[in-house]
Amino acid sequence: MAPPLLLFLLLLLPALAAGHQHPSSYGSSALSEWRPAKASYYAADPEDAIGGACGFGDLGKHGYGMATVGLSTALFERGAACGGCYEVKCVEDLKYCLPGTSIVVTATNFCAPNYGLPADAGGHCNPPNHHFLLPIQSFEKIALWKAGIMPIQYRRVKCLREGGVRFSVNGRHFFFTVLISNVGGAGDVRSVKIKGTELGWLSMGRNWGQVWHINCDMRGQPLSFELSSSDGKTLTSFNVVPKDWEYGKTYTGKQFLL
Repeated sequence: MAPPLLLFLLLLLPALAAGHQHPSSYGSSALSEWRPAKASYYAADPEDAIGGACGFGDLGKHGYGMATVGLSTALFERGAACGGCYEVKCVEDLKYCLPGTSIVVTATNFCAPNYGLPADAGGHCNPPNHHFLLPIQSFEKIALWKAGIMPIQYRRVKCLREGGVRFSVNGRHFFFTVLISNVGGAGDVRSVKIKGTELGWLSMGRNWGQVWHINCDMRGQPLSFELSSSDGKTLTSFNVVPKDWEYGKTYTGKQFLL
């Protein structure tokens, strides 16, 4: 029979292990496995919540706030990753990590490479690095700001959105654009089709980020959209934009089912 002290330690070890496991509340929403990367932060002020390489404009207005991230070249996919959600947690750094914490952020920007520096010596967002540039408000949810550049793990998760997908229309005469935001599920949009009452389904091109365009006069007719995301799901919103639509206005359609 094992000595009393050894027996006590054997019984205690499983409890200690369980005490350091912090199961994520997003586990059932995971779209990919945990992967290694690095993260850094920038000191964000209110003006930083407007703009970005994905075209979302005012991030507060569109519901993203500061729970956002700029992705390095290897992750950004020339804008195809825009709108996707990532769960991020700090790892390996016992001095600066906040144990048991994670944050879900939306891809809204691009972390530009610096080809004047090597990828392993200052060029943090250079290919092939997987790097997350976070507002300090998000960074401090998982680590102390003194950490600077730190190792993390990330995974794609489903985006939980309130309300439907938003279609912000713009353009002029024969040039029509739509910004697609507040997308649930996979969060990204990989292809878009548009249909008016006078035309059949037409494919739109990615202008930049999640701004899509078509060279066609769409005025004077209700508009329907068909969206496809990276998880293979398709969403069709019929006549989401009414016949009397106006440039600069936003219209809300259906939402992807989780």
